[in-house]
Amino acid sequence: MDATLTLIANREATSLTPLDIETVSTLSGGREDTVLSPGEAVDIVCAPVSPALLDTIRAALGDRPLDLLLTDGNSRRKRVLVADMDSTMVATETLDDIAAEAERLRPGIGEAVAAVTRQSMNGEIDFQTSLRNRVALLKDLPSSLLEAAASHLRLNDGARTLVATMRASGAVTALVSGGFTFFTARVADLCGFSEHHANHLNISGDTLTGTVREPILGPDAKLDHLKRITETAGIPLGDALTIGDGANDLPMLRAAGLGIAFHAKPVVRKEIVNRIDRTSLRSALFAQGYTVAEFRDA
Repeated sequence: MDATLTLIANREATSLTPLDIETVSTLSGGREDTVLSPGEAVDIVCAPVSPALLDTIRAALGDRPLDLLLTDGNSRRKRVLVADMDSTMVATETLDDIAAEAERLRPGIGEAVAAVTRQSMNGEIDFQTSLRNRVALLKDLPSSLLEAAASHLRLNDGARTLVATMRASGAVTALVSGGFTFFTARVADLCGFSEHHANHLNISGDTLTGTVREPILGPDAKLDHLKRITETAGIPLGDALTIGDGANDLPMLRAAGLGIAFHAKPVVRKEIVNRIDRTSLRSALFAQGYTVAEFRDA
């Protein structure tokens, strides 16, 4: 069975060169290439490539602002998209953003929350414990901090395009986050996701209680939503794309036909073969064989 290597340039920093394409083709034994976006993305058809060889090719490209993704020849265009929110569809961790807004009321809380977030995303402590511990630090703070944090939401480049293009092709799209519904509702609306799921912060009056509604949506729940969505739609897991950055995304990244680590933490980059390290969410479309002419906006 043929494989496809998709070579993508960071369009803000560079353009693909003939040498870039030749390097990938030579090392992979590539036989033909197809331009997906002039100067930005190209498909190279080749024999199956091992993870070790993929790493070798990436190393040969050096420090060039390029990404290289690997897919097999069949079912490249996925019919389900399940995406993480924090540091994936949006640029920051929204719980960290809440804590940063609270800094003037409770000095030191910003770094305290961010430190636990880093431990959790690197897989150093389990997600459920880390979430409870971080939320507990917010006890008795005003719920208006949520609105203040939401005002800083910034979608990552290509977020709207990824969702809109896959929806236009008939895909089911879901935003599934270990964050909070207060934010996923807004991001889902901005991007056009079919559905969204996250945790619910408990609020009493206009004050945060420092607790989150149980059960907590963590790694296993993300995988469960992926399975539910595919089963309901009658679509095999092999026809699903998942994308995320943290340790709590690993179960759904492993299970999908195409799991992509997006600017991910080391523990995720170490395990997941397909990674977007230097480019944008547009690359998840190029990896499925979409041309730039097929891209849609929300």
